Amino acid sequence: MDSPALPRRRDFLQTTGLGLMGWPLVQSFFGSTGSALAQTAAKTPAAAATAIPQLNRFPRMMQDWLVAEVRAAEQRGNARREALKTKADAEAYVKSVQQRIRDCFGPLPEKTPLNAKVTKTLERDGYRIENITFESRPGYLVTGNLYLPSSKGKVPGVIGVCGHSLNGKAAEAYQSFAQGLARQGQACFLIDPVGQGERFQYLNEKLGSRLGGGTTEHNQMGVPQALVGEFLGTWFVWDGIRALDYLITRPEIDTTHLGITGNSGGGTQTTWLCGLEPRFTMGAPSCFVTTFRRDAENELPQDMEQCPPRVLAQDLDHCDFLAAMAPKPVIILAQEKDFFDNRGSTESYERLKKLYTLLGKPENIQLHIGPDPHGYTQSNREAMYQFFGKATGIPAAAAEPVMTIEKDEVLLCTPKGQVAESGSRTLMSFTREKADDLAAKRKPLSGAALQKAVRQVLKLPALADTAPDYRILRSVGARKYPTKGYCTYAVETEPLIHALVTRLSDEALTSRLPRGQSKAILYISHRSADAELRSDPFVKELIAASPDAAFFACDVRGMGDSQPDTCGANQFTGIYGSHYFYAAFSQMLDRPLSGQRAYDVLRVLQLLASAGHTEIHLAAQGWGALPAALAAVLSPQVKQVTLKHALSSFHELAVHEDQQWPAAIMVPQVLQHFDLPDCYEALKPQKLQLIEPWGAADGMK
Repeated sequence: MDSPALPRRRDFLQTTGLGLMGWPLVQSFFGSTGSALAQTAAKTPAAAATAIPQLNRFPRMMQDWLVAEVRAAEQRGNARREALKTKADAEAYVKSVQQRIRDCFGPLPEKTPLNAKVTKTLERDGYRIENITFESRPGYLVTGNLYLPSSKGKVPGVIGVCGHSLNGKAAEAYQSFAQGLARQGQACFLIDPVGQGERFQYLNEKLGSRLGGGTTEHNQMGVPQALVGEFLGTWFVWDGIRALDYLITRPEIDTTHLGITGNSGGGTQTTWLCGLEPRFTMGAPSCFVTTFRRDAENELPQDMEQCPPRVLAQDLDHCDFLAAMAPKPVIILAQEKDFFDNRGSTESYERLKKLYTLLGKPENIQLHIGPDPHGYTQSNREAMYQFFGKATGIPAAAAEPVMTIEKDEVLLCTPKGQVAESGSRTLMSFTREKADDLAAKRKPLSGAALQKAVRQVLKLPALADTAPDYRILRSVGARKYPTKGYCTYAVETEPLIHALVTRLSDEALTSRLPRGQSKAILYISHRSADAELRSDPFVKELIAASPDAAFFACDVRGMGDSQPDTCGANQFTGIYGSHYFYAAFSQMLDRPLSGQRAYDVLRVLQLLASAGHTEIHLAAQGWGALPAALAAVLSPQVKQVTLKHALSSFHELAVHEDQQWPAAIMVPQVLQHFDLPDCYEALKPQKLQLIEPWGAADGMK
């Protein structure tokens, strides 16, 4: 098995660098002190009380914030593009986007031997198909079909990349464009994406995907990569680059004409490769290129490989990946009925038209919008043939030839139809290896060094000198809370964003924050403060343990009272749900969602301190425990910390292929700097109690 068993507590010490000498310390962390809190019987926080629907008064808050942030990024990018006046300006812009794109995708790995093998050859009328395997990284197999014209002499070569078809390169639309190119005089090397076709990473006993393949595999393997500073899109890109390395070794290929095309997820790969591989001489992305603003406004979540880290912070848009190729020939292929908004496709084309005109090649950028729904349909394939034919001097036929669609098994490159059965490493094994290597090299951090690292990886803005303003929300009637009265405050932690904070009281409150109590408990919810106040035993015990303390329960942004209602009905925790959607866009904005939530906690702590609470006990559970722990490391206001069901370590998520924590938890590059045991060690002076911590498999409870 690629994945180790979930570590026990003693193993956890060894794998996170605390060693066995730290066992007595961590026993106290994990609730072995005998305190009432440590012995709380409840296993999980309550998701909702039985009779009263969960409050959700700010369901559009995250969407409004995201749209404002993405529009601001687009405006900055447009200002750069509008400032271009001369050919020299345009040339400098092309170099600028090339560098910014490389910064987002990170350093590419060293090229290693491809160890390519032709495993079968199929002779067909006017072309042949070679089934091929190669290693894009050591021991990491890629499968592909090379479609070669029967004509003598060198021919243009095209890399074909697939969208989210379960059978990868064998899907009819992708066979069709590869075969169509070969029958019109151009070679096409069509490769399987990871997680599809012959490259399932999560095999079941029948050699299928135990996760269903495709998008499910992509997000399962891609989400935790952020922890070690990797991006799934870079792995897709590298497979394409190495496929090109193989293609140009073939004597049949004219290396002066090298193209890239694909649809949907393959359109994504095509777009990224246009930005990162300068050897391509022509490109044709289909059913992907629009604008990030249109995707955000239309609430369109996408795979993790489609969300490059920091890309919006770099003021880049889809058009810029094609601008990196300028003035080489590129055609944007869109569809009239696609969920990828073709208004954005047109906007991208208009931006590129200006750039190409300044570079003296306006004819080299084109836009084709087919009449169909999402897909590489015949109309778009024919537009691609015509465009590539003009670019290479090999005219394409007016209509696509009649296709001969092969059965899936004919196109298999491996004996049993899966690279894992041929000894290929999984992508997850590389993530685990890197996490282990970082753990071995990383020194424990404490004090100011840890605080600096926390601020750095969370991308925290500086706290304002004054406490945040807040709204006093009208009562919504009896909620069956532990006290008779309550008042909820919408605390403005930054423009457009509020943390929802409910103060319990023995009397009815609709007032500013009361003063006069030095002690306070601030509880950060797992999923909903409203529901957990009504039914969670842990919350009730916190209240009972400190009757002389004011009690506040807080939903950080996007949780509970501000849980988004976007991305479809009841889709908050879906694989493409709103929780994932805002986490993915936050990484593109270079503002990790965990960091945003920790910032909310810090601002609420500021507010409580301004109201005279000098002894604050910060408590949290589940998903709320992470921003609480990170904020506590930074806050001088916190005198005591209690965390229930807190994540044991980021390392555990990175090494376990079946981790079950949401993308919102993942802090990019955190394991290059510190891990959660460093934070827990630093919180000892604040009387930290860790109760029933959760491991890699527990995060969706």
